[in-house]
Amino acid sequence: MVDPLHISRHGRVLQVVLDRPKANAIDVATSRALYDVFRAFQDDCDLRVAILTGGGERFFSAGWDLKAQEAVDTDFGPGGFAGLTEFWDLDKPVIAAVNGLALGGGFELALACDLIVAAEEAEFALPEVTLGIVAESGGVQRLPRRLPQPIAMEMLLTGRRMGAQEAHRFGLVNRVAPRASLLETAHALAAQIAAHAPLAIRTSKAVARLGEGRSVRETYAAMLAGEAPIYHAMLTSEDAQEGPRAFAEKRAPEWKGR
Repeated sequence: MVDPLHISRHGRVLQVVLDRPKANAIDVATSRALYDVFRAFQDDCDLRVAILTGGGERFFSAGWDLKAQEAVDTDFGPGGFAGLTEFWDLDKPVIAAVNGLALGGGFELALACDLIVAAEEAEFALPEVTLGIVAESGGVQRLPRRLPQPIAMEMLLTGRRMGAQEAHRFGLVNRVAPRASLLETAHALAAQIAAHAPLAIRTSKAVARLGEGRSVRETYAAMLAGEAPIYHAMLTSEDAQEGPRAFAEKRAPEWKGR
């Protein structure tokens, strides 16, 4: 059987290509394989950022493989659908490089990433209502947090598609690039992130996630109370001393991730 995931390392950056022709649809085996990849990424001290993209030119992912034999309520594993939509303790950043259509679960997978870089031809949609189902892998929860409420509800209730430029105007997409330079653009963004102190990057993501559904005051209190343990690890780390020292000495910092 052909491996649906192509994994490569580029310095501190992990690149994951979902390649299941024709639509990069995701079945249970692929979902669990994606979780295994991102679990290993989380645990690898040498990796700081991941990029997820689709194989081919037409689809990032069409989401759930409707031709699969499993029931829709199948257990996808500890990371939820596509291995990422319920991977709550992943505190390293993931960039979705959306090379084409991100539909249904494919869009939910992109929404589960921290940043989105989109090809000019990319389109996003949650067409579940047209099939008599609901975008239950994070779509109905995440989309209203990433778009203005009326726009998100229009997409959820009509299934209409949103192009890359419109998504960029609304702030859903961080960068729009020609398809030929999509991965180059994603890697440039990843390099910007990977250049900084890894514990500080992970803490930023962990605390931002801690704030979901909470007020600023509640989030601040939760952070100080240790609900994001990495925060205190960051404060007492060698890197927290190295940053100010390097600044004072007018040199580039040497991050150790500890």
